[in-house]
Amino acid sequence: MATKAAAKAVDFTRIYSTLGLGKDTVAALQAFRKRHADAQRIHGQLEAQPSTVDLAHYRSVLKNKAIVDEAEKILKEYQPVTYDVSTHVKAIEAFETKAIEKAKETEAKIGEELKDLQAALVNIEEARPLEDLTNEDVIKAYPRLRTTIETMVKKGKWTVPGYKEQFGDYSIM
Repeated sequence: MATKAAAKAVDFTRIYSTLGLGKDTVAALQAFRKRHADAQRIHGQLEAQPSTVDLAHYRSVLKNKAIVDEAEKILKEYQPVTYDVSTHVKAIEAFETKAIEKAKETEAKIGEELKDLQAALVNIEEARPLEDLTNEDVIKAYPRLRTTIETMVKKGKWTVPGYKEQFGDYSIM
């Protein structure tokens, strides 16, 4: 009973959107949910149907009592076929363990991403405003920049490659 309540409490649309599942995974989950709902619906319909046969009624209606006797004999001898579902259960359990492993991997990956995002957010909040930065601060943060600038000055290049293409030419002359 607890599993039914848990299944009803799951918000699948939120799961699809927040976990970042792939299209194939979402499609497989939706197909599984549809098959499960159909199976439950059919099971409910079959369970609601009466399963007893009133042989006394048929004896009173039919003139040929031998047919009713034969039907009664067949009904008494009937044994439902049993199937070995252990292979299916094992396959389902294997799928379940794989799904749990994938979920744990996804949880770990999302946890790492959250840590990185949290660190980036703290870094952004603690960063100095752009107006307060000096050239020396920028060069300290990116030491390669000093060598690049020195090389450009030695070669006589006074413009940054790609600057005009990206920002246009704002020279007054």
